[in-house]
Amino acid sequence: MKEIFHNDWQDLLAPEMDKPYYQELRRLLWEEYQNYPIYPPMEDIFNALQTTSYQDVKVVILGQDPYHGKGQAHGMAFSVQRGVPIPPSLQNIYKELESDLGIPVAHTGYLMSWAQQGVLLLNTTLTVRQGSPTSHKDIGWEIFTDAILSLLNKKDQALVYILWGAHARSKKKLLNNPKHLILEAPHPSPLSAYRGFFGSKPFSKSNEFLEANQLSPIDWAIKE
Repeated sequence: MKEIFHNDWQDLLAPEMDKPYYQELRRLLWEEYQNYPIYPPMEDIFNALQTTSYQDVKVVILGQDPYHGKGQAHGMAFSVQRGVPIPPSLQNIYKELESDLGIPVAHTGYLMSWAQQGVLLLNTTLTVRQGSPTSHKDIGWEIFTDAILSLLNKKDQALVYILWGAHARSKKKLLNNPKHLILEAPHPSPLSAYRGFFGSKPFSKSNEFLEANQLSPIDWAIKE
């Protein structure tokens, strides 16, 4: 199989990518990219996995599908390219970060510095049609990302899952490793953030857990 991830995900996911459903997913995606504006760009689909190796994952932040506006998505959940206006959900994440750890609200929505420290910014669906949220929800991606979550569940090292909203929380059934910590809260969307997302303190709780397990904490300050 062609080298895609350039890290330990390559061998871990190769069996999954040989399965018939994934081959059909690839065929369908090729047609979609030929006929519609699809986000993120094809070369960015696996950015989260390429940036954060399996071995290095300390925290998983689980999203649903990519931003569906032009120029926003680049293969990492909740993150947008430099220079792109910060989406409302991410604005609320930054507000909670400031409340939780006193870190000033960033001027960029580019979360690469988190990913490089071991925060896997994983969407459960990795592509979307422009202007059509969840349009690729049932084409096979969730079988693939469920396999990723199942692999992470096997990690012997302490790991934090941050599950925001009903969709992310529905994946809790895949996560039963007693060495891991699951943090749940409503989605940071303006529609639900005031129902318990604000005040949930996911950033300090993650770092406290990592440090209690002799792992270095995440520097959540966004590198501008």
